[in-house]
Amino acid sequence: MVITIDGPSGSGKSTVAKIIAKDLNISYLDTGAMYRVVTYYLLENKIEINDQESVSKALSNIKINFVNQDVYLNDINVSKEIRAEEINLNISQVASYFQVRNFLVKMQREIGQVQSIILDGRDTGSVVFPSADYKFYFDASVEIRAQRRFEQNQEYGILDSKEEIKKSIQRRDYLDCNREHSPLVIPEGAIVIDNGLMTVQDLVQTVLRKVKKI
Repeated sequence: MVITIDGPSGSGKSTVAKIIAKDLNISYLDTGAMYRVVTYYLLENKIEINDQESVSKALSNIKINFVNQDVYLNDINVSKEIRAEEINLNISQVASYFQVRNFLVKMQREIGQVQSIILDGRDTGSVVFPSADYKFYFDASVEIRAQRRFEQNQEYGILDSKEEIKKSIQRRDYLDCNREHSPLVIPEGAIVIDNGLMTVQDLVQTVLRKVKKI
């Protein structure tokens, strides 16, 4: 079984997907974290983000693993580091490259072929698994999404202001929706949920009712 959740930054995708995975006893794949890992690697190794050829060559040096919902780059836990604002400012550029998307989509499909998974991102239901068993699209106002990201960042010890986060989200929304390759769209057949006024538990139950048909 494959379940996809797409939507813009801060729309609650990862939070809900983790809970659903545990409830259904299936694997959770955070595709957004995978793009963050690639961006982090490029920045740490002083690879020019705007040089597509250099970015493409670097991909062969990147190994990504998930262990207990922590993300590892070449066997090093980078779960906190990939949440930094520097990553937020550069991830859309990195994610816009076809070579990067192709590299990670192939990895994501390989994982989904051997086990039941729930994955979230911006093209999981439109590109990665267009024939997924269940597809969802989450959304909420930019103000609500900025507040959520602010609270999430505090958990990682990142102290960016809510206004900085809001501007970063607005910038990423524009770039994600207007990039040439795999732009953020509502996947065909997806169940659209505006969850701005919903609690996490309400949202989880809404998804589970659709999946379990209860």
